[in-house]
Amino acid sequence: MSLLDDLFRGGALRVIDHALAQSLRRLDPATPDPVLAAAALASYAVGQGNAAFDTARPQLLFDVDIDWPDPEAWNRALSDSRWVSTPNAEDAAPSAAPLVLENGLLYLRRYRQYEYRLALRLRQIAAQAPHADDLAALAPLFAILFPEARDSDDRQARAAGSALLRSLLLVTGGPGTGKTTTIARLLLLRMAQARHAGEAAPRIALAAPTGRAAERMAESLRTAISALRGTPGVDAALCDALPTQASTLHRLLGTIPDSPRFRFDAQHPLPFDIVVVDEASMVDLPLMCKLVEAVPDRGRLVLLGDPDQLPSVEAGDVLAAILDAAGAGDSADAKRALAPLLGEGDSDSCREPPTQGSASPLAGHHVRLQRGYRQDRAFGLAPLALAVREGDADAAIALLRGGRLAGVHFHENLLDPLQAHRDALLVHWRRLAEIDDPESALALAARLRLLTAVREGPQGARGLNARIEEALGANRGQGGAYFHGRLLLVTENSYRQRLFNGDIGICLRGDKGAPVVWFAGDGESGPRPFPPAALPAHESAFAMTVHKAQGSEFDEVWLQLPRQRTRVLSRELVYTALTRARREVHVCASADALRQALAHRVERVSGLAARLA
Repeated sequence: MSLLDDLFRGGALRVIDHALAQSLRRLDPATPDPVLAAAALASYAVGQGNAAFDTARPQLLFDVDIDWPDPEAWNRALSDSRWVSTPNAEDAAPSAAPLVLENGLLYLRRYRQYEYRLALRLRQIAAQAPHADDLAALAPLFAILFPEARDSDDRQARAAGSALLRSLLLVTGGPGTGKTTTIARLLLLRMAQARHAGEAAPRIALAAPTGRAAERMAESLRTAISALRGTPGVDAALCDALPTQASTLHRLLGTIPDSPRFRFDAQHPLPFDIVVVDEASMVDLPLMCKLVEAVPDRGRLVLLGDPDQLPSVEAGDVLAAILDAAGAGDSADAKRALAPLLGEGDSDSCREPPTQGSASPLAGHHVRLQRGYRQDRAFGLAPLALAVREGDADAAIALLRGGRLAGVHFHENLLDPLQAHRDALLVHWRRLAEIDDPESALALAARLRLLTAVREGPQGARGLNARIEEALGANRGQGGAYFHGRLLLVTENSYRQRLFNGDIGICLRGDKGAPVVWFAGDGESGPRPFPPAALPAHESAFAMTVHKAQGSEFDEVWLQLPRQRTRVLSRELVYTALTRARREVHVCASADALRQALAHRVERVSGLAARLA
């Protein structure tokens, strides 16, 4: 039996992966089996979130007892195949072959091109040196915004200074480190810089991968601007000129119904001078490529994110790859950006090349924020989040068992929170059935969410949702499955309706009793109504996978980890789940499950970091 047949009959491959290999076999029956198997694995790898298939590490995809081919012999067979091109790293892949082999990674051609185009455009943006004369004129305002910058290592100040001197800026940090506050201040400085130079105010776009993340971004920015407006010495007119609305990336780029393309692209760039993207860790490879290509020449791009969160569900761990190329965010190049704003140098010194010995054109473009600014004293999540982020299972379990972290609850070995805490959970969802106003209902829905690692099975999101709906059956009344108060999660993109994978809506009775599903507006309007029949693929959302919850926040989070060992458990999954909570988090898991999760890190196969560096 061939390798391809072993994989398919053993259930390791999807039908679509096997179909690709079969198509190549029909077109050329002489195609060797290792080439056919590799083609199927390249397709499967993309479905698992990778940009490519690593022939030297097939075990990264799944645990099966198979005698894998020798990597060198496998790569030789691929290089000799008519279906595989082997371009230089600096060249685009020819369109004749559906597969590309580069540095031992086998790509579906389209994904190699996404990597190639993204790296090329990021390097171009990073190489641009914005006009930044007379920065000393901004020093008084800078001192008001960052009073501690002269006497301490204020990374918010460092990020703001870098933003005035770099066309590409990467700002990373965990929850509460002040990413949005930093953005508000650096945009205010950019407004003041344009005014001083006699230029028009820069056109600024704020965006995030999901509607909820965009809404959170806008809310946080409005709060930060309000605080700035009351700061002595800050011109209120500059505050008034700052943007207070954010959109999804799909809406920013301009979706085209029934097309994967966008209205804005390399040939039709975005009409903005500065593009700020929050939750960048959620952006997959194709979308990041299209976004970066749409940034206009001389435009500036600011990416915000938490690299310790889960990567995107789709292909690529793009933010992590970009940060790998940019470095740790502690370089002297970033510190140097502060000099003219502190009266210690001139702007020309800040535009010198990166520190000698750095091979990456992105070096000096990353600032990592570390100080926590918004940690609620009534919520003691920070020590636990740090232990999880560092993979310290002993410390994390000790903190959970100690019971001394305010707002953090450990239900050790609890396998079914719906049984042990049924009333406490159901009372929240029953309240949704008592509300008729869409905006109020969506706000209440965001107060509590049950998160799980998996979709299927009794501890998966689907099984939990079925049981929750059964318990809420008395509240259904008219509408059948679309009962009043049902939460819905969109699971596929609909560009025509501007509904995207991960959007959450609530079903309410309409004026005539028929069910209507309401989704939050895109930062510029109130909730939007849809008849259930008009929705793209969707499912219930009382319980969600951690992946689907990314980009959202809830007052109270219940995290349920599965009792069985599973590949999806990772420290990134636990960290992402914990940091979705604003005030209270409940962890339902065994110590073994936590140890398994914290011992494993998400690893995505990609050549983007090497291509950038």
